[in-house]
Amino acid sequence: MRLVADLHLHSHYSRATSRDLTLEHLWKWAQLKGVQVVATGDVAHPGWLAEIRDKLEPAEAGLFRLRPQFAEAMAAEVPGSCRGTVRFLIGGEISNIYKKRDRTRKVHNIVFCPSFETTANLQAALEKIGNIRSDGRPILGLDSRDLLEIVLEADDRCHLIPAHIWTPWFSVLGSRSGFDSVEECFADLTPHVFAVETGLSSDPPMNWRVSWLDGYTLISSSDAHSPPKLAREATAFDTELSYDALFGALAGGGAGGYRGTIEFFPEEGKYHLDGHRKCGVRWEPDTTIARGGRCSACGKAVTVGVSHRTEELADRPPGARPDSAGPFARLIPLPEALSEMMGAGPNSKRVQAEYHRLLRRLGPELTILQDAPPEDLASAGGELLAEGVRRMRAGEVRTQAGYDGEYGVIRLFDGEADRASVFQLGMFAGHTPARAASGRADSALADPARTAPALADPAPGPAPPVSVPPEPGGRASAVTGGVAGGSGHRDRSAPGGAV
Repeated sequence: MRLVADLHLHSHYSRATSRDLTLEHLWKWAQLKGVQVVATGDVAHPGWLAEIRDKLEPAEAGLFRLRPQFAEAMAAEVPGSCRGTVRFLIGGEISNIYKKRDRTRKVHNIVFCPSFETTANLQAALEKIGNIRSDGRPILGLDSRDLLEIVLEADDRCHLIPAHIWTPWFSVLGSRSGFDSVEECFADLTPHVFAVETGLSSDPPMNWRVSWLDGYTLISSSDAHSPPKLAREATAFDTELSYDALFGALAGGGAGGYRGTIEFFPEEGKYHLDGHRKCGVRWEPDTTIARGGRCSACGKAVTVGVSHRTEELADRPPGARPDSAGPFARLIPLPEALSEMMGAGPNSKRVQAEYHRLLRRLGPELTILQDAPPEDLASAGGELLAEGVRRMRAGEVRTQAGYDGEYGVIRLFDGEADRASVFQLGMFAGHTPARAASGRADSALADPARTAPALADPAPGPAPPVSVPPEPGGRASAVTGGVAGGSGHRDRSAPGGAV
């Protein structure tokens, strides 16, 4: 079975997250996005486990489904075009902060459990070490290696995957508080680590430059802090629907049913380049080195970003692709693409109305972004939508990279003139959106009058060709490196994850 899984997110018990991060809303948004397996998040929190026990029931081995009474209450919010199977997998993030080799280490790890009982046993063991009730993602003064030992003692079917491995402040390889290898972190238990999460500010080609990472399967996840952020990154599989099959696929790589990743465009990540946000200083690695790592405005140390950190550990040239490499695709979340096309914020009423209208017409978001034929996109949303998705799939984007906690910006169009030109060409070609009975265009994209301002520092560049697994029952697709990320209309006030 071909499926998409999002294995790292949070619940409403985590700090700085949406109150809508409930199992019902995750069930709803998984269908709107086109995701079949969703982690519960917050594996260590007893209150969240109580909700999980109350609202989920066993399904396939090690997986769970939303109980019918809760699903029925939410079903009306899922259009028929998006309805599909959703299973939950118990797993969530733990923050480890500890001293090792005379340095403070701050590492985030994702832990997975196959049953309610195992999760309760793990929580009992962790509560002896620290406070697991004040935050869904607890902070424990526990060595990552020792956490892995506790996880394995709870059940040999439990697993640990290091989270967003390159993020400067909280990751196994981070520039500020990490290590120079996975083995340095997990020591004798390293063989039990078979996968790593790449994070929003890196993509597979960046990781392929580090040869010793070939031994780990690369996964991508949303790290969502609100339900609409689900599947902004995700992992694809072709395997049976069960806990052991999914982790067997990750342990076996391409030979085991792992089918690659769906990626954020890494330049949009908050830590892609080096810099100092307070001073507006954003640098490529070469500039940081030339400046001695000190901000040119205030003299303080700049935050070394993911691009720089991968360069430090790389032993291969850019463009290297190991034989074990899996496929990947970069996608721009549909609300962010619509935001640019419509000149309104991604959470505005106009954009959200158009987003949900397109889902009703064309199906889940991932289907629209990956598989929908150009003629269907033009018919449902007009030539502007069709051309925007074409550019995304081809990697024809303008980027302004993120740095030091500041999100980057991704654009599909070069300002208002570019948008208007595409719209006019579509009219000549007869690709205007379908019209309602009133005679008005059904799609809000029919009006090209408003747009976002053009970016400074454009840096276009195509991504390598990739193939993307179809959704169950869907068409296979070959995508020439779409892009993940945003439009310049990111709503900074909405919870959305940090890495």
